[in-house]
Amino acid sequence: MSRISKNPVAVPSNVDVTIASTKITVKGPNGVLEQNVNPHISLKHENQSILVDMKIDSKEVHAQSGTIRSLIANMVQGVTTGFERKLQLVGVGYRAQLNGSNINLNLGYSHPINYKIPDGINIEITTPTEIVIKGIDKQKVGQTAAEIRAFRKPEPYKGKGVRYDDEVVQLKEAKKK
Repeated sequence: MSRISKNPVAVPSNVDVTIASTKITVKGPNGVLEQNVNPHISLKHENQSILVDMKIDSKEVHAQSGTIRSLIANMVQGVTTGFERKLQLVGVGYRAQLNGSNINLNLGYSHPINYKIPDGINIEITTPTEIVIKGIDKQKVGQTAAEIRAFRKPEPYKGKGVRYDDEVVQLKEAKKK
C-alpha cells in the first residue's frame, strides 16, 4: 500500500466534507472543490479526518490511493487558506498590467501579450514587474503560473524573462574570443 495514503487527512472544523460513491466534495470558507475518485478506492470521514483505503490490491490502485490522498489534502488546504504563486518579470521594459479580466504583458516582443485570467483565479500586480496568482485550486494556480511563464522563459545568458519568485537561474558564461 502507498505510504502516503496511510496518513489521514486532517479536516478543520470549518470545512464540510461530503463523500459520494465516486466523488468527494470539500466546502470551506474560500469555496467549494470537487474531485472524482477511482471506484476501487474507499474514503471514510471520521473524527475530523479522512482515511483513504483500497478495495482491490493492485499496482494501479496503490499508486492512485496516494495521489487521491494528496489531492484531498490540497483541497482541504485550498478551501481554508488557498494557494499563491509569485512571478517576477526580469528585463528592461518588461511589465504587466491588469486590464479587467485580462492581464497585459510587455515582454520584449513587438506586440503586447493579452492573457485571459481563468475562472477561480485572482491575479494581483503588486509592482509592474511582480505578479501574484491566488486561488483555491492548486492545480489551476500552478497551471496559470506555468502558462504565463511560458510566454518568455528565463534565458541562460542574461537571465531575462518571466521566472518564479523562488527560481534560481544559472547564468552561462558568454562566448569568449
